[in-house]
Amino acid sequence: MAFNDGKTKDPALASADPEIARLIEEENRREHESMRLIASENYASRAVLEASGSCLTNKYSEGYAHKRYYEGQAVIDQVEELAIARLKTLFGAEHVNVQPYSGSPANLAVYLAFCNAGDTVMGLALAAGGHLTHGHTVSITGKYFKSVPYGVRKSDYRIDMDQVRALAKEHRPKLLWCGTTAYPRTLDFKAFREIADEVGAVLAADIAHISGLVATGVHPSPIGIADVVTSTTHKTFRGPRGGMIFCKKEHAAAIDKAVFPGLQGGPHNHTTAGIAVAAKEALEPSFKTYCQEVVVNAKALGEALVSRGFDVVSGGTDNHLLLIDLTNKGLPGKPAAQALDKAGIVLNYNAVPFDPRKPFDPSGLRIGTPAVTSRGMGRPEMERLATWMDAVVKAPTDESLLARIAGEVKEACGHFPAPGIRL
Repeated sequence: MAFNDGKTKDPALASADPEIARLIEEENRREHESMRLIASENYASRAVLEASGSCLTNKYSEGYAHKRYYEGQAVIDQVEELAIARLKTLFGAEHVNVQPYSGSPANLAVYLAFCNAGDTVMGLALAAGGHLTHGHTVSITGKYFKSVPYGVRKSDYRIDMDQVRALAKEHRPKLLWCGTTAYPRTLDFKAFREIADEVGAVLAADIAHISGLVATGVHPSPIGIADVVTSTTHKTFRGPRGGMIFCKKEHAAAIDKAVFPGLQGGPHNHTTAGIAVAAKEALEPSFKTYCQEVVVNAKALGEALVSRGFDVVSGGTDNHLLLIDLTNKGLPGKPAAQALDKAGIVLNYNAVPFDPRKPFDPSGLRIGTPAVTSRGMGRPEMERLATWMDAVVKAPTDESLLARIAGEVKEACGHFPAPGIRL
């Protein structure tokens, strides 16, 4: 539930920097008054926010617990060990590193641990729903390594495992990624494991988007199947902005060395504390119910959009997100996303598989239900969202319509207080 203590600003911040205080208050209000459908966003609890904004940000702690390069680590060591212990219990992992600053640095640590510059790597193509750090040419991972992307089938927009196997046999990658950022279907980690074994590749699973679903069994887990698993700590996990790496014991030393001193200096201890709090929350039975409802809402929203003539890529979803191709609506994704934002519905424009348009002006939208589900919204709200979206896409330049819907969205949001936010 939302935390409301009658205060809208932190007195110290408002006094020291009223400009920043005002901007934070504006964002605070936006997050309360809009329907947040960005698949990679969520609401962290007040407890997570308090841990993340604590005095732990003052402490520098290069190294690992009981092996630091600075003194005065008695408390910090306990914080990091608690985060690790909770994550091991939650995910069933043999080894956990909670020091990566985010998901991309976590992925870079995997490259550093297992690859040399110029080695061949494979990952899902960006246009098919993969991530930049899985070897895309604009990323350092596509510049320092020989990247061989795989894709999805045109017939059903599912990952083409026959193509993955054929490319792996042809190119013999050192590292094989199975992970996505805009893919609405279940990942078959066991099939990826078989291919990795056939060609002698290290298998890395990036579960940044689905880590909450994986932790609760709502999505199959790659732990114990992949050699190494990376993730962010927000999104469906509902923690602070950070990263974590899970791996088998045999790879623990290589991963830890890659994170520090390979890529980073001191960890962000306040973020580690936030991760520990989020892990404790995720161990509660209510978190599994939440993750189940995230998927139920995504399916319900997809069905409601299909009934209104929207082209939902792959026909639906198995997880927290939907990919919408607006080609049949005669409106590109970018102006649609901008119009929806004016109407209080926040999402992102996104390329769709085999998109003929450019990445900065693509054909589609990406939609996620983690944040609205955190507010307690359900099927009735998904139906209403689809109605609003349909109206906006039909008349994206009708300012009076957008203003009216924005008011209706604001009124609806008032019935579902945003967790963690003070108003």
